[in-house]
Amino acid sequence: MPAVRVSGLTKTFGGERAIESVSFEAQRGELFGLVGPDGAGKSTLLRMLAGVLRPTSGDAEVFGASVVRDPEGVKTEIAYMSQRFGLYSDLTVLENLTFYADLYDVPRAERAARLERLFQFSSLKPFSDRLAGKLSGGMKQKLGLSCALIHEPRLLLLDEPTFGVDPISRRDLWLMVHEMVARGVTAVVSTAYLDEAERFDRLLLLHRGRILDSGTPEELLGRIEGEILDLRAAPLRDARAILSRNPSVLRVAIFGDRLHVGVRSVARDRPGLEAALREAGVSIHEIEPIAPTLEDRFIEAVEKAEAA
Repeated sequence: MPAVRVSGLTKTFGGERAIESVSFEAQRGELFGLVGPDGAGKSTLLRMLAGVLRPTSGDAEVFGASVVRDPEGVKTEIAYMSQRFGLYSDLTVLENLTFYADLYDVPRAERAARLERLFQFSSLKPFSDRLAGKLSGGMKQKLGLSCALIHEPRLLLLDEPTFGVDPISRRDLWLMVHEMVARGVTAVVSTAYLDEAERFDRLLLLHRGRILDSGTPEELLGRIEGEILDLRAAPLRDARAILSRNPSVLRVAIFGDRLHVGVRSVARDRPGLEAALREAGVSIHEIEPIAPTLEDRFIEAVEKAEAA
């Protein structure tokens, strides 16, 4: 039995579908990702898996317990950390952890060992007497995750845990998640950061409540059509407009101050594209073939879905 089995899960709000017929499985001891932009339906999906939001149709099972028929049974197996986890700003770090230990009925004989272990891998022990309201954003997230882990759940549901967190704290949070997965905990984590998608064992690409693609990072990268040229040119938007009309170009997207240009063959198509840009008065500063990224795959999948 997988840790999570989702079957045709759908959620509608006032006639608008936030999640539409989503199905997938997350295996035990797997780091599973829900990847997509704001509005993709990631939070809605996690709230349904946590048993706090009832589906409009479909069902999901968490270790065999149905979120429709037995939502309370689901909650005993999970730790759900929303984007705004319920820390108490007027309690200290230790008091917050103790409160959640009480909430989850953690046996008193086991608390000292669990707190020590959580302090070790969160690096929060030196701040145990600091008020939660005085912590930095990254430290608050680490404390929130520690509170969620105090009862040693079998399934972690984390809703964008690294959103708005500094790079060092992001790294620390991922180390904590990876450590729990290494111990056999299943983690389903949502993120809008495509660069984080490569951390997952398997993932879903979500857009407007629907699954665009799913698989391992390697499988998703292997489905990218053609090859990628990385182009730095000026004016950038003029270059994009010219390339988007060129029959040799499969797709073109802005990446910061550059364009990623999808072509069937770099060797065959590059000379013609350079000539077309220069003829239109576009200055080419750099143009090189690069390995595709999951962001390239996501953009390709979105364009195909919208065209369909």
